[in-house]
Amino acid sequence: MKVKEQKATGMGASSVKTGGKAGILVVDDHPIVRQGLADLLDSQDDFFCCASAGDLVNAQAAVAAHKPDLVLLDLRLGQADGLESIKALKSRFDKLRIVVISQFDETVYAERALRAGAMGYVMKDQAADEVLGAVRRVLGGKVYLSPAMTNRVLNLNFANKFQPRAAAVEKLTDRELHVLQLLGIGTSTRKIATQLHLSIKTVETYREHLKQKLGLSNSTELVHYATRWVEHRVQPANLSSPAAA
Repeated sequence: MKVKEQKATGMGASSVKTGGKAGILVVDDHPIVRQGLADLLDSQDDFFCCASAGDLVNAQAAVAAHKPDLVLLDLRLGQADGLESIKALKSRFDKLRIVVISQFDETVYAERALRAGAMGYVMKDQAADEVLGAVRRVLGGKVYLSPAMTNRVLNLNFANKFQPRAAAVEKLTDRELHVLQLLGIGTSTRKIATQLHLSIKTVETYREHLKQKLGLSNSTELVHYATRWVEHRVQPANLSSPAAA
């Protein structure tokens, strides 16, 4: 099975929980990142990497086979919608604890990830100690957000009592946000339809919704907006440390 093959590439921890350690499943589509995170987890006294996977199908198989205490999940698995991946895992394994580790801007995705079923969100450009802290907090049954994001959520909740109109992007559904992201990286309507298993007409409807919600006049403005949004909201990958990708 692919999960076992991935686990065999240098990850020496057993898939059987021993010594009271918590088993962590690492899910990321970059092998070097999976290896780095596994090494980081295996270096700790209280948990270890019990398995790894590079996509949602193998992640679900690994959860069923290894029964991890927590999944450390990249929000981007190839072209898959990370929020839908969270929902898929939670629908099948309702008590599964998930911590998202992502290069996507937490101010846009963290709250959505929690609503989808995750219990933590940490950016890949954070120090290894932040990743470990997030894992420990969620293993303890608590939600993890960075201090900056926690303050933002509290401030927004307070401000929204007096300012009911949210930012334009925050009005988008998860699927609309995914379409916006795909447009921003140059994906055509036809390819979006194929990738999301939708009709071209449905994708065109999503495009119309995006224009309406974002106050844009035409398709050219939408593509320009999406491109700028992706450039500013998705942080560049940093492969220099185990906690980054």
